[in-house]
Amino acid sequence: MKAMGTQRHTISSGARVWRGVGVAVALGLSVLGARCGGGGSAASVPGDVAAAPPAPALRGESVSLLLFDNPYAYIPAQCYIETSRGTQNACQFCHTNGVYALGLGNNLPQAGASERIGNLQTDYSFAPFSRTAPPAVLNRWRNTLAPEELALAVRALGVDPARWDMQAWIRQDNWRAAYAQRPGDARDWDGKRDGPFRLFPGLAPDDLPAQDDGFVRTGVAARSVFSDARGGNTGWRAVNFMPYGIFTPHTGSVSGIYIRLPQAFMRNESGAFDLTTYERNLDLVERAIQDRLTPADGSHYVGAAREQPLERGTYPVGTEFAHPLHYVDVQADGSDPAISPYPGTRARRVKEVRYMVKWKAFKHSDFGPNQKEEGLPVYGNASQGWVDNGVGWFLSGFIEDAQGQLRPQRLEELTQCIGCHSGVNGTEINRSFTSGVGVTIDSTWVMARKFPGAAGWREMDYLGYVADVRAAPGDTPGRARLGDPDNRREGKGELRHFLDNVVGASLYGDMPPAIERYLAQMVQRARGYAQDWPALDRTDAARFAAVQAQRQQLMRSFTSRGDHLAADGSVAGALLYPPQADALEAARRYRQVVATQRYTLGKDVFAQTPLSLLYLRSEAEAFTHFDGTPYRFGERITDRSVERDDPAKDTYLAGNVPTLIDPARPYAAGGTYNPNYIPLLATPLRMETRH
Repeated sequence: MKAMGTQRHTISSGARVWRGVGVAVALGLSVLGARCGGGGSAASVPGDVAAAPPAPALRGESVSLLLFDNPYAYIPAQCYIETSRGTQNACQFCHTNGVYALGLGNNLPQAGASERIGNLQTDYSFAPFSRTAPPAVLNRWRNTLAPEELALAVRALGVDPARWDMQAWIRQDNWRAAYAQRPGDARDWDGKRDGPFRLFPGLAPDDLPAQDDGFVRTGVAARSVFSDARGGNTGWRAVNFMPYGIFTPHTGSVSGIYIRLPQAFMRNESGAFDLTTYERNLDLVERAIQDRLTPADGSHYVGAAREQPLERGTYPVGTEFAHPLHYVDVQADGSDPAISPYPGTRARRVKEVRYMVKWKAFKHSDFGPNQKEEGLPVYGNASQGWVDNGVGWFLSGFIEDAQGQLRPQRLEELTQCIGCHSGVNGTEINRSFTSGVGVTIDSTWVMARKFPGAAGWREMDYLGYVADVRAAPGDTPGRARLGDPDNRREGKGELRHFLDNVVGASLYGDMPPAIERYLAQMVQRARGYAQDWPALDRTDAARFAAVQAQRQQLMRSFTSRGDHLAADGSVAGALLYPPQADALEAARRYRQVVATQRYTLGKDVFAQTPLSLLYLRSEAEAFTHFDGTPYRFGERITDRSVERDDPAKDTYLAGNVPTLIDPARPYAAGGTYNPNYIPLLATPLRMETRH
């Protein structure tokens, strides 16, 4: 994969930090205007946020990327992988024109629709943001590229990871202590008092999990926005969505996702809180993001928010998302609170708590890809752990310190978030950093992939995971209850489409040993396949390419037969859920990052360097190091060559290596190129079936 676009902006080395003028965020949602229903007007209504004295404004500073250890922190580690001669195209799941072509809350086509950005499925076009900036082709994610270096750093601290009790670790709670440090009113998005937890989301873990309708209710009056028939409603609602290879149990991280709209969206036209009105407005948000609006939906939200326009691909101002990112506990399915109260292998311990709030209106259609500038400063506040993503949202994040307690993320760490959750803004505002991917809708991933209707308004459960209490530590630990939902455009299941094109479990194109064993068991001549599932062969480039091509074709046969599904149509558990022993070892590797605080060197740590980061090309497809030195077969890919022919060209010093994903190669012949992938599920919901 590639960088997020060709860079043209030059930053003066003589003025590397600019003090911000301060964002006018003085009173809760007052900066968002009365339109969003921030504080409500009927103080006598129970649950209203009480009037408060003026709070200090959220103030940040604009910080040059040149001050970071990694000036290209917005380019994820996955973007540096090889594609096995084009047989593994994970690129399409970020770098697409599809959402842009729909005009659906994304102004960043990345598969050739913009000449300036280029085609990020076909070229490793990493480009420096100035002639004097460090090269962008260097892979700085050393924890992922060279995990043994991380192990050495841990040993240098006098720590022995083998002595860690990882099961005990993942079952310790570290969210409550962080939430307790949040100032102000939990019903307000802004804590309104300066401090490191000012923008910690007002979602109390003591109120979780959500009830069966997805709403988070509480018995604590100070956290209840209004009362409904079931109790005190916090306004938060859980979102259940179809995952793919970013945060799945096999990647070592699983998510909970919660959305909250401003209080005007919770009130009826008389100004009284009303659950039916709020449910309808949440439904309209879902339909707007999923491009399912019809004339019957009208042009505005309902109730007290009736003056708010309903716009395709856009959230209303004041929308909040809370995203706890959990460790994986394969014994956690929500049935035993002593293990974890959360479903879907979500451990009690969180790796991070992430938060987004839309603080201003932004129309993506007002700005085009030709205005994209990635070298601009990042605007945010390191002590408070937030950044402005440049297209209307504040992003904040809280990550484990060396002792496992949550702390605010630093600006370089938060820039990793901007790399996915952003878009293109005009460059006349000096502080607005622009980046992002082509597959988000209004800077977000989840709502597009939400299961339609009631199935999606519930705790994230990773396809209805049920733990198997009899499973041995090395066995598949449980099963799914849901199947593989069809992608709206592709006409086949989302997981099937992912497996057909990535032939791996994650965006690294890796295949965990447990899945290898499962495929070896399932894909056999005796079961009607063309051959047995072959093990990868790195003897030489030709043999590696041939075996990978065989694996791709066998995988496509495997999914076309529906063999990725269990007999009842649910997704086969082995493809989603790692054995307990594997999950605990993945947690042990990640805890090394925690112990060393080396987050800016990569959060994804494998037992050894993934094959997709090794040089396995033939002479005919060769490229060199940045300095022109040839690669040896099997060497780690630390960097790539760049364009040096003409210093007058805009592409000078930009990456010039093809990914080997061939747009002309048809799918039937092993092609994977797909410039128009969209992350939307078919509606009504359709599921893959066994054949």
